Amino acid sequence: MRAITQQQFGGPEVLTIVDTPEPRALPTEVLVRVKAIGLNPLEARLRAGEFPLLGRPPFILGWDISGVVEQALTWRWRPGDEVFGMPLFPRAANAYAEIVAAPALHLARKPASLSHTEAAALPVVGLTAWQGLVDLAGVTEGDRVLIHGGGGGVGHVAIQLAKALGAHVITTASGSKREFVEGLGADEVIDYTAVDFTETVRDIDVVLDTLGGDTGKRSLGVLRPGGHLVTAVADEDTELAAEYEAAGMQFSGIAVDPDPVALRGLAELAEQGKLQVHVQETFPFERIADAHRLLDHGHLQGKLVLTI
Repeated sequence: MRAITQQQFGGPEVLTIVDTPEPRALPTEVLVRVKAIGLNPLEARLRAGEFPLLGRPPFILGWDISGVVEQALTWRWRPGDEVFGMPLFPRAANAYAEIVAAPALHLARKPASLSHTEAAALPVVGLTAWQGLVDLAGVTEGDRVLIHGGGGGVGHVAIQLAKALGAHVITTASGSKREFVEGLGADEVIDYTAVDFTETVRDIDVVLDTLGGDTGKRSLGVLRPGGHLVTAVADEDTELAAEYEAAGMQFSGIAVDPDPVALRGLAELAEQGKLQVHVQETFPFERIADAHRLLDHGHLQGKLVLTI
């Protein structure tokens, strides 16, 4: 089979396609013939050596997949089933490949309403949003939720999820993404290039930070007493956590993990028409370097996906 690997840290040019033996499934696992692979900003950082999650090269990047079960060493799936998921994170899933071995419980049935391309874009960002808003923050009807970076991968799913939970959703986004995030259901949009959100927002129950930098610190002043910051980018910031606790606020960091219950919940929302996945651009497997160049550029609207 073909896989995308790298022998050294560096720019997108270090990513090369090689022929490699197919993985072997262990009991309780399946082999998935991959149709599409979602790309995430973390993978660009790993490629460049900015983050030591996978150690030193050689390694195969990637976690987001959608495809068809080819072999099943489990009663949970049968060959021919269409599945999607985020297997093994944060361990290497070797998802930039034509065939991936995955634990059966790390996958869910692909919604019929989503293409493989759309389904592959969903797991990492969808699970991050779900675990942040549902599991950690417990968002309920009537909550006021502020989502930073609503036009991005996590943000655009989080807006729709918060709306499905009955929240009033406010989001920060660039002016060019206003129409996009309003179409997702955002009740209020703050153009962060023109307006300081700390001067316009108050009485927020939950803040979801997908941006990092000083956004989490600055969000402290917009929360109601006892409000909750959930961060997808500063989960180990003990100083920030202590500042929130001293102010009587709640602080939670997301270290996303595989979750079949949340995957099925996301799939159900998609089937109900309450969740759409936006793919900014698709690339064929052979153009992985071009895809990573765009990933490096940042400021994406939704996700990038490789197709096989």
